[in-house]
Amino acid sequence: MNVNQRIISRLADELAVRPQQVSATVELLDGGATVPFIARYRKEVTGALDDTQLRQLDERLRYLRELEERRAAVIAAIDEQGKLSDELAAKLQAADTKQRLEDLYLPYKKKRRTKAQIAREAGLEPLADALLGDPTLNPESEAAHYLRPAEGDIPAIEDAKAALDGAKQILMERFAEDPELIGMLRERLWAEGRLSARLLEGKQQEGAKFSDYFEHDEALAKVPSHRALAMFRGRNEGVLSLAIRLPGEEEAPLHPAQVMIARQFGLRDQGRAADRWLAEVVRWTWRVKLYTALETELLGRLREQAELTAIEVFAANLKDLLLAAPAGPKVTLAIDPGQRTGCKVAVVDATGQFVAHATIYPHAPQKQWRESLAELARLAKTHDVELVAIGNGTASRETDKLAAELVQLLAPEQRLSKVMVSEAGASVYSASEYAAREFPDLDVTLRGAVSIARRLQDPLAELVKIEPKSIGVGQYQHDVSQLQLSKSLEVVIEDCVNAVGVDLNTASSALLSRVAGLSTTLAENIVMQRNQQGAFKTRKALLEVSRLGPKTFEQCAGFLRINGAENPLDGSAVHPEAYSLVKRMAKHSGRDLGGLIGDSAAIKALDPADFADERFGIPTVSDILKELDKPGRDPRPEFRAAEFREGVETLKDLEAGMVLEGTVTNVTHFGAFVDIGVHQDGLVHISALADRFVEDPRSVVKAGDIVQVKVMNVDIPRKRIGLSMRLDDSVEEEGAAPSRQPDTSANARRRPAKSRGKATQEDSAPMGALGAALLKARRDN
Repeated sequence: MNVNQRIISRLADELAVRPQQVSATVELLDGGATVPFIARYRKEVTGALDDTQLRQLDERLRYLRELEERRAAVIAAIDEQGKLSDELAAKLQAADTKQRLEDLYLPYKKKRRTKAQIAREAGLEPLADALLGDPTLNPESEAAHYLRPAEGDIPAIEDAKAALDGAKQILMERFAEDPELIGMLRERLWAEGRLSARLLEGKQQEGAKFSDYFEHDEALAKVPSHRALAMFRGRNEGVLSLAIRLPGEEEAPLHPAQVMIARQFGLRDQGRAADRWLAEVVRWTWRVKLYTALETELLGRLREQAELTAIEVFAANLKDLLLAAPAGPKVTLAIDPGQRTGCKVAVVDATGQFVAHATIYPHAPQKQWRESLAELARLAKTHDVELVAIGNGTASRETDKLAAELVQLLAPEQRLSKVMVSEAGASVYSASEYAAREFPDLDVTLRGAVSIARRLQDPLAELVKIEPKSIGVGQYQHDVSQLQLSKSLEVVIEDCVNAVGVDLNTASSALLSRVAGLSTTLAENIVMQRNQQGAFKTRKALLEVSRLGPKTFEQCAGFLRINGAENPLDGSAVHPEAYSLVKRMAKHSGRDLGGLIGDSAAIKALDPADFADERFGIPTVSDILKELDKPGRDPRPEFRAAEFREGVETLKDLEAGMVLEGTVTNVTHFGAFVDIGVHQDGLVHISALADRFVEDPRSVVKAGDIVQVKVMNVDIPRKRIGLSMRLDDSVEEEGAAPSRQPDTSANARRRPAKSRGKATQEDSAPMGALGAALLKARRDN
């Protein structure tokens, strides 16, 4: 079996699919096809692999190719040394992870001159072999045969102690480089070890936020993500020390790891002359050579696993936020609340174009309430405003009252709806290079108001302009691998954009650049051509865009929409390559193309099997029929906004037993955070999400959901709110909605008055799991 076949076979086993599916997918990926394109338009080729399977396959494919490259390099290096036996070659070929490969390579890896190497150069390896092979030999007597003067850079062996020290270094290195031993110790420490956190002396007051971990022990392999990341942060801040211990190691006469080392090399204390010396070699091997290295490696594994879980949670919340219901193409007036500097107001038309702005001062110290209301009414009437978006920062609830008066003032002649909108990341967009290009003459603060209005109209189209890490739905995001975080979030954005589709004639370059096959440069070229030559009338016109060739057109065309196009299929998700197929369908139905689209009865009468051929299989034909039935359908839910209760604006206004409406802002593995309009999100613990056992909170709620919650308890000093979605819960019922959050105040969720521009959630989340193969791969990397 050659290397490529081995990779294909392994991927098929890991994904539980046929090798032919993997082989076809690999060919498409190698040919430059994107995952969204393959998932939607090449189902018959891949056997209908979904986007999740394709993402896993793509990631694992890269890992396995790197593994094979490394395997070849290792084999060549060992062979060059003349040490490649058949047995070792077989082990190297069988190594299924980079970690196992490196364990096998360790004894042959070129390294700096060690004490063991110096001892070998001094001729002490026969002494080490003799004592290991025959423990009845007297170490001191044997060592006396190996005394020698200094020679060059080889030190003198002046006495038996020096000779035995050298022999000990040789055996320690040999023991510590045994791949089977390393593997067994590693997995035992992971499976049975306990993570021990302790307060460093003199750090009690400075590290009060980590008080939960001043004397903390728990099973290493079961440490939840949020606790692991909290402890690592405590260590990084010089408050905590972390160590891995095996149960009973302090009470046992020999450390369990030393027992394993001795057993691996057939050593037993039988009172023979060399047994005590060999036991000392084993002890030093563990304490000096193996323990620190394995502890560092396993703490790294724990951290990586915790980071992956945190990234998974961030990605899931980001996906829910991006796919939140859009208010749609409605004229929107946005208010970015402020006090001393006033509230910034911006009006955008139904297509998101900026049309007007103002600054009002309804709050202290100016208190120009009536004047502010009059200005808002003027703008609303002049531009026929339909929606009012209020940013949820400083003075948002006070500004919400102003908006409520505006709605009442203009009713019933002009119907307005007011909505509270998250400001997270708005200031990042406002100060960005993209915003400067979009609104070069507009003040930074007014750009923020425009962004608030647009994210109400279409969250996806606006949020793609913002650094995803600034949107505020992550946990410990500054503690995790920024490279892996960015990569995961980029994948989420790409999948969301392509799932919804993009209007070719209104989309920004930021949104277009997320379409399958399009780069930032191509997106800018599309916008440039649109500005110079007017709206695109057909998808084919994309081929006139500079540097956009047939291959790119193939990848992107199906995800781009042209509303009111000459060909109605250009406004659908039907790929241009299938237009001829749709024409056959129309002819078969006795209708023209326009007459077939949207005619459910005629479409349901068509049998996909009648139109399937070598190019378009039944899966693709079925997708086309679904699209023709509801062309250009938006997979996002219908828009609805939470109604915050009047008079409940701060923590002090909350009372246990209140039932309020709120918006889910973040979902973790231990519960969900809900915005109830008091500038501090409350926590619905996983135990209070439903009247049934809940394993995954996202099976009950997701970010953006509107929910009813009961206030169970309020901790004003620590700014914590305990909520329950079980509205029948009694506030006296113990455990109904724990006020204890899974972490200390260092990690409690807070939303500062003006925290836009950085993510504000640094919460904790228990550990989740990716596929075993993916987790191994990332760990090995």
